[in-house]
Amino acid sequence: SFQFSARGHWSTWPAFGSEQTILGNHRPCCAPEERRSSNKQALLTIPKPRYLEELESYLRKELQSLDLTKNNSQELKLQPYREIFEFFIDNFKTYKPLLSAIKNEYEVTLAHQKKTIRALEPLKAMVTTMSDECTQRILALQEKEKDEIYTLKQEKQHLLKFIANMNEEKSSLQTQVEHLQTSVAEEYTRYLNEYSARKLLLAKLNDMHNERLEMTRRQAQDVKGEDAVKLTLALKVARQDLTKAQVKLNTMMADYGDVVPRRKFESLEKKYSHLLQEMKALQEDFDQLHKEYKTLLEIHRETAQERDNFCTQLQRVQQNCTPRPNWAKCSEVIPGGAEQWDCLAEGKTSEELVDVLLEEIGTGALRERNVFPGWGKGDKVPVYLRHEGEVKNKKLTKKEVVNTLKDVWKEKIALEQQTGKRSSLPEFFLSYLQKKYGDAAAMEWSYTLYENMRVCRSNHVLRSFYDVLTGKVDEEHYHGQNQLISNLQKELAACDSSNSGSLTSQQFRQEADSVREAFPLKRKESIQELVDASRCGLDSTEDLINYISLFKEDEEGNAAPFVAKFRSQYVREKQEYLRQLKNKLGDLTEVKADDLKAAFCSIDPDIDGQTLDTYVGLAYQVRREEPDREAVPVGLVLERLLAGDVRRVGPSPVEGSTAGFEGE
Repeated sequence: SFQFSARGHWSTWPAFGSEQTILGNHRPCCAPEERRSSNKQALLTIPKPRYLEELESYLRKELQSLDLTKNNSQELKLQPYREIFEFFIDNFKTYKPLLSAIKNEYEVTLAHQKKTIRALEPLKAMVTTMSDECTQRILALQEKEKDEIYTLKQEKQHLLKFIANMNEEKSSLQTQVEHLQTSVAEEYTRYLNEYSARKLLLAKLNDMHNERLEMTRRQAQDVKGEDAVKLTLALKVARQDLTKAQVKLNTMMADYGDVVPRRKFESLEKKYSHLLQEMKALQEDFDQLHKEYKTLLEIHRETAQERDNFCTQLQRVQQNCTPRPNWAKCSEVIPGGAEQWDCLAEGKTSEELVDVLLEEIGTGALRERNVFPGWGKGDKVPVYLRHEGEVKNKKLTKKEVVNTLKDVWKEKIALEQQTGKRSSLPEFFLSYLQKKYGDAAAMEWSYTLYENMRVCRSNHVLRSFYDVLTGKVDEEHYHGQNQLISNLQKELAACDSSNSGSLTSQQFRQEADSVREAFPLKRKESIQELVDASRCGLDSTEDLINYISLFKEDEEGNAAPFVAKFRSQYVREKQEYLRQLKNKLGDLTEVKADDLKAAFCSIDPDIDGQTLDTYVGLAYQVRREEPDREAVPVGLVLERLLAGDVRRVGPSPVEGSTAGFEGE
């Protein structure tokens, strides 16, 4: 079925015809071009080999039977061609090794290419993912830059308006300068004319003076001609009049030498009355100061006695107690070294330093733990910790914990504003984690957040959330404190008429009076503490106070000294309020609702009925107890009130006692 050339080569029809046709048409003397044209004409009459037609027919049938809609259609299409090539190899024994080697090399190359494609498929997916992420980042940057572009445009408009105003002011000043120049020219002309007129007037006055002298000289010449007797008589009469006047003057000086004029007398009498009143006022002030001095002297004696007692107690304590530890050694084990420890220990007592050290140790141990043991699923276990077995530690940073807790507060407040009902923080905390991270990872987040809150007690965000979550503090305590801080920020913003975000020292001192009006129950010392805290970190020469920065927090939720001082005053004022309440209750071990109301009204006369009922309900837990029938221990009442949002409504009628109570 296959044909070969006369020289023994394999025929690749239709490049060559049969042996007879080629030999019959072979003309060695003719030119190659003529032979090529004659061969082409002869080939048109040569039929295909039968084996070639069978292979082509087989190939068409196989290709038609394939489903080319599948993903691997190219591999399926390659299979018939591979079989045709194997038929060639099997039929041509002479070329079989070479053709097999060629086929194997192609197969190895195809396998290598497939392997390369499979290795590149994850990279393709990764490139697609990275492309999507880059697109999202570009869109996010574009969104972020939109606000910046909008802000810059607003600033540009403001500057353009400012330039226009300055140009208008420049034009106005130029007009004023031209007007003043015209006025100066007119004044110069007027003064010049006046100068000329004065010169003329002086010339006239000199002429008149010369004429008067001439006239006087002429009159003197006329007087010389009068009678000398007449002049002698006039002189004698004048001397007699002078003697009389001298005698009268001497008499008056002798009679009225010690007499004061009435006008001077009335003035001195008025001044004397005024000085007498001032002396009486000063005498009264002196008497008051004398009384205060005696009181202060008595207080000084008592203070000196207390000081001596304290010195004695101090000496006794120093003898009995252990020496103060060398806290500088802690810098060797605290991450960050001496610099970090100095920052943590600044301004803290020994008890506070122990808390800081425990927190640092607990935080380090928490980072090393990989799992937490589950608390079980009992009824006494909080709902957000009910789990059997071990729980994975997410090993969150303090910044991530603070951001998560802030987001929980934000979502909870939004839900309560939408529904109008107060929800339980433990249940909402669990539902929030399940909704955001899924049921499987919710417990991991819950345990990790709980342990971080339990260890980090110095952070306000973590401590306040932990106290509310565990029931140590009522949620109203947290919201009430934040509301007071918000009101204080509004008072400061109201004083900033230019909306610049800063106040001068004088404005801030004036604002302190406004704050005193907004918080009339705060003492002058507390207001001064807030003013001092606002200047923390400023130079003594700086006059501007950026009041917006007073309310900012760092990335770990730590508040500025101003807000920290305000929160400490809030706690201190509440403790003082409850201290007065305890002193009013006296030696009672249990108290009824009516007695508690009477004590509240006694120490806070301005308290209204609704607030009083709220405080009593908080103290007696009305949903679970019956305050009208059952008395509650005083310690439990004070503990519940300390956990809630309890504040003084009106000014205190008397100074409270300094005695402590169990709630502190």
